[in-house]
Amino acid sequence: MATTADDVWRLLGELIEAQKETEQLLKEQSQETDRRFKETDKQIKRLSKEIGALGGRWGRFVENMVAPACETIFASRGIPVHQVSQRVKKKLDNKTLEIDVLVTNENHVLVVEIKSSLSVEDVKEFVEDLKEFRKFFPEYKEKQLYGAVAGIELEGGVDKYAYRQGLFVLAQAGETVGILNGDGFEPRSW
Repeated sequence: MATTADDVWRLLGELIEAQKETEQLLKEQSQETDRRFKETDKQIKRLSKEIGALGGRWGRFVENMVAPACETIFASRGIPVHQVSQRVKKKLDNKTLEIDVLVTNENHVLVVEIKSSLSVEDVKEFVEDLKEFRKFFPEYKEKQLYGAVAGIELEGGVDKYAYRQGLFVLAQAGETVGILNGDGFEPRSW
């Protein structure tokens, strides 16, 4: 059977029509994929926001556990506590220094950095904050400045790293908070 020119044109027309249908299907699939990506992106953003809020509440929970314990745990180390303040924030030259817990008495000021999961990087950043502390809080310039870090979870080796920096290390001890540093520990005065 011989193929005629009309057969070729008819087949070509069918091929063009099939190509148009394929392009339309691909366009519809692409639109559906875009819609699904946008919906997924919205869900991820919402979930991230919820996780962030949960992290903030968890951090406040940890702060509310550590702050009341400061009075007794530092008094047991010979540092009487007259005042404990939470979430102290001060601005200076477009910079902000935030203190999780600030413990004071006549001769000492103790700054406590609290994380639900404490890492070496957190300690390094906190040491930098301690170096800047007196610029932000000149009212404490005559007092001995000590630092402490606290965490529910202490990432590998962070406690030893913090000791070497001269910081008190606080962690959960049963139903309360305790100092992990041994009795012979001498804190660094900043």
